[in-house]
Amino acid sequence: MFLAPFKHHRPTELSAVFEALAKYGDEAAVYAGGTELLLALKARVLRYEHLIDLKRVRELAGIKVDGEELVIGALATHHEIANSAVVKQHVPAYAALSEGIANIRVRSAGTLAGNLSFSEPHSDPPSLLAAMGASVTLVSPQARRSVPAAEFIVGEFTTVRNEDELIAEIRIPLTRAGEGYRYLKFGHLERPAVGASAGCIIRGGHTRYRLWLGALGDHPIHAAEVEDAIAGVPVALLPDVLPKLAVSFASKISATSDLHGSADYKQHLASVLMQRALAAACAAASGERVSHA
Repeated sequence: MFLAPFKHHRPTELSAVFEALAKYGDEAAVYAGGTELLLALKARVLRYEHLIDLKRVRELAGIKVDGEELVIGALATHHEIANSAVVKQHVPAYAALSEGIANIRVRSAGTLAGNLSFSEPHSDPPSLLAAMGASVTLVSPQARRSVPAAEFIVGEFTTVRNEDELIAEIRIPLTRAGEGYRYLKFGHLERPAVGASAGCIIRGGHTRYRLWLGALGDHPIHAAEVEDAIAGVPVALLPDVLPKLAVSFASKISATSDLHGSADYKQHLASVLMQRALAAACAAASGERVSHA
């Protein structure tokens, strides 16, 4: 289906973007890659009279290290992130996730900021960003604020972003020695049926773990009770305690049967992927070379 007619705007400064949004209100939408938005427009699920292309707004571009954080600008595509030497060096698990998003066409055009803004439930990035303690920086004409990635998505196609705000950047803490993260997913389509993100932090002989699930509900699911139960358990002893905890937690997830699989199938995948992701994260934290295939 063809797109309905619209007026195209290509501002070069952030201030001009906000001026256009203020002028056109609900009749306008911003985009960078447009991989999600254009599908919705073609399907006539959404309709806008004005589309504002952000790609020339250099204030939103770039990937860099700022102190103890990696900063990914809103215009950075999944392909750029996956192939960035800076990302590979400082947050290798996220570079690996980016390499596996959808297909090369989507990775070449789609942006991380756009992915988060659209908040489609069957998405790869949100659970790993939550596990890594990332944050989303939002800007408006009046202010700038930071929101934990774990709190950014609140429902299907719904985030905490206000109508007058844009994502400016995503900040991810640098992965330090003694830390490891891993994202695993399974699905027979380009979008994951289930995704599991894990973190292992070894400090002073004490070990902490992070576990988040994605694509099972309308927002990332924090396996907090599993984290609490295995906190301080040595990595070598995880196989003795984690399987039962993972199965128990997954069985209580309110999964929905859909084209990605039945509810009980997704629960089983969640329990398996949680265990595998955490094992890989712990191997990375211990300095072992981990394949992200």
